[in-house]
Amino acid sequence: MDGLTLSLVCFAGMLFLIAIRTPIGVALGVVSFLGFWELKNFNVAIGQMREVPYYFAANWDLSAIPMFLLMGSIVYVSGIATSLFKAARLWLSALPGGLAVAANIASAGFAAGCGSSVAAAAAMGRLAIPEMLKAGYEKGLATGVVASAGTIAALIPPSILMVLYGIFAETSIVDLLIAGIIPGLLTAGVYTAMILIRCKINPELAPRIHEEKSAEEIRRERWQSLGEIWPLFILVFGIIGGLYGGVVTPTEAGAAGSALALAIAVAQRRMTWAKLWEAVRDAILTTSQIFFVGMGALMFTRLLSFTGASNMLAQLIAPLGLDPVMVIIAISVIYLILGMFLDPIGIMLITMPVFIPLLKAMNLDLVWFGVLVVKFIEIGMLTPPLGFNVFVVKGVVGNEIPLVTIFRGVGWFLLCDLVVVILMVSFPQLSLFLPTLMN
Repeated sequence: MDGLTLSLVCFAGMLFLIAIRTPIGVALGVVSFLGFWELKNFNVAIGQMREVPYYFAANWDLSAIPMFLLMGSIVYVSGIATSLFKAARLWLSALPGGLAVAANIASAGFAAGCGSSVAAAAAMGRLAIPEMLKAGYEKGLATGVVASAGTIAALIPPSILMVLYGIFAETSIVDLLIAGIIPGLLTAGVYTAMILIRCKINPELAPRIHEEKSAEEIRRERWQSLGEIWPLFILVFGIIGGLYGGVVTPTEAGAAGSALALAIAVAQRRMTWAKLWEAVRDAILTTSQIFFVGMGALMFTRLLSFTGASNMLAQLIAPLGLDPVMVIIAISVIYLILGMFLDPIGIMLITMPVFIPLLKAMNLDLVWFGVLVVKFIEIGMLTPPLGFNVFVVKGVVGNEIPLVTIFRGVGWFLLCDLVVVILMVSFPQLSLFLPTLMN
């Protein structure tokens, strides 16, 4: 069997295994093992099974992942999300769709101290959705804003996806983390603008909240609420400032962020041994899942390299190389399709060995492309039939709200994402300004 045929058979086999609910890491590993067996021999396949997991897990840069995950878990269990939404609600509830705007802004802020889209959606779902429904908000808007705003965590540092992309693309992780700040804030801003415009045109989507308290009491509560969220600002500026100033590497930033989050939680008396164990356990479980997929993806990457499939695909798309915009459009369509069916991390690890050589040959900026890839993966977390964040929100609301209602509410935010993508492609400096300034 020639290399191209074997690559196609392996890719089809991988998709089949994923379609029958085989874990992505297992699907990648099994297909890669059989591929090496067919391409070389049984001993080579066994050698890859023995070598790749160690090679992947021993990568020092990957130690940033469990550290950032631990930091996010500590932030989550210590109740910072509750304080953040409370402050956003008090300050923004007077706006059209104020609670939805508050949920959006709070999710963006929580993302900066969490790094996990799923955790952000789950936390804000428990806090914001019941309050919006109680206030009479349209169910699609209430659930859609939480599911969509949670994806901002993939862009705003710390971002696990940025770290993984930087390792596989051999690109500066610091530049990637910093590059995601403006697109992440832009996404939150466009979401906010859409909510305000929709609720201004159709006030029935989000009835105004009439406070029974006096203006003096509201003003006092607002300023008091800001006093409860200072830990998040210290954490965010500590991480971003450390990275931007070159004081810490991404790996050190994760460890320093975890230590700082723990110190803040202890100082506020929000941390107990039970909560600490819960945070450590969640970080370990999530790290194990990511590493398992990563090991399988690295084996698949090596198989594609041995078969020459990456180079063949690059040659296949080469005619589009005269027009980089066409190449980006083609790659974008592929990511959007894969995002409908595959796990976000799996998408990235599967596609990197195919697209990175092509982009290097075209001399396209890999930092800009990395932010664009993460944005497309964000969109994939919202698109049917397997929008991860939508199902997280569905798990929070239970049977009270149909799944189709949540997907319908998310549709407006997908239109906003389309606007953001067009801006990112048209103006690459949105992603590259801060890394350029830093360097």
